[in-house]
Formats: sequence, C-alpha cells, structure tokens
Amino acid sequence: MKKPKMILFDYGQTLVNEERFNGVRGTEAVLKYATKNKYGKSAEEVQAYATMLNQELGRFDPEKKHLFQIEVPNHIFTKYLYESQGIELSITPEEIDRVFWNAAALGTATEGMAEFLKYLKGKGIRTGVISNISYCGAVVEERINRCLPENDFEFIMATSEYMYRKPNKRIFELALEKAGLQPEDVWYVGDQYQCDIVGATNAGLFPVWYIGAIDMKYESHEEVLTIEKWETLRELLDSLN
Repeated sequence: MKKPKMILFDYGQTLVNEERFNGVRGTEAVLKYATKNKYGKSAEEVQAYATMLNQELGRFDPEKKHLFQIEVPNHIFTKYLYESQGIELSITPEEIDRVFWNAAALGTATEGMAEFLKYLKGKGIRTGVISNISYCGAVVEERINRCLPENDFEFIMATSEYMYRKPNKRIFELALEKAGLQPEDVWYVGDQYQCDIVGATNAGLFPVWYIGAIDMKYESHEEVLTIEKWETLRELLDSLN
C-alpha cells in the first residue's frame, strides 16, 4: 500500500448524507410549475407511474442496480413521464432536476468530510468525484459545492453526462484519463459494495469502503479496507510514505 496521488469519491452516503428519498414530495414541487395537467394527475399518481416505469427499466433496485450499467439521464425520463401523463411544465429540464431533488431528498456533508478534504488538500492529494446519478451534472455539482463549499475537486463526474454507470470500468477509466494518472496511483471511496468497491477494484484502483452513512443492509468483507470515520482514513494516510 502506498500513499495515493489522488482520491476519488462517490457522492451519495459518502460525500453527502442524503435523507430518505421522498418522490411524492419531489413531484409535488415540480407540479407547481405545471401549465397544463390534462387529466388532473396528483403527485401521488405521477410518482406511482414513475415507480412503475423504473421497475420496468430495472433501475434503483438495491440488489440489482449494479447490473444496470448504462445511465438514463433524468431529463429523458421526466420528459416521457410528464408528457405521457398529459402534463406540461414551465421550467427547463435542469430546473426540474433541481426542484425535484431539493424537495425529494435534502443532503448534508457526512460528518468530518469537510475537515478530511482540507487535510487532503494540505497533503497535496488531489480529489475528484464519480457519482452514479441521473440528475444533470450542473445540478449535482451545485449541490456538492453547496454542501462542501471549500472543496478542491478537480472534476465532478455525474454518470448522467457520461452514459456509463459504476461498476462499469469505463467510467473509472475516463476519470483516470481526466486526472492523467495510472490506476495504481488512485484510491476510490464509496458506500456501495458492488458499484464502488468491486467496480474500482476491477478498474485497478485501490478501493475504500465507507460505511459511516450507509443506508442499506450490507455484509462485511474482511479483505476490503472498511472505515466508519474519515479520521480513520486520515490516520492511515499519515502512516504511509
């Protein structure tokens, strides 16, 4: 094990601890901008239809989402969702993402993350983000910068902008290309075992499993470096040459 030149982070439940997702609340916020609602659909009805569509696509199932390796950008999904329900909106696709997400799931930086990023910057260890997320990249970057205003991320990669989802190695390879680094020089930290840990490993990056904000059942894997606090990772980095 050697000190990394760069550490890449997952977003949800790694950089930011998101509260429990409430799709109805998000849809209620979006419907305030409806200029036409042909069938008088309620937020509950629209969200139920969205859930059915997602089930058909195989998205968001905690047990199977690692198998879904091509991203469906939210602006494509919501365009079909609302138009198929006879609903017209006065806001742009980017604004739909922002309004929906802010109402459906607020987030705050995970405990100790701001201090850990400051530590990495002081040590000259570069940082970046790869997130499996369907919201547009500008909205994702906006939220991360709001939660962690002093971050020094070189790039924030939302899979909505790049087609491939973790654990597909192509999204990790793109990050390495953007960083100008080899896999052995980079660590990847995330909370989801298949997407983050297996994905990073298969791409040649050193994986770190962060479980301090994990919101799903998991089985421990003794062979994987697992941390609950960012201070633990800081101590490990201090011990390396």
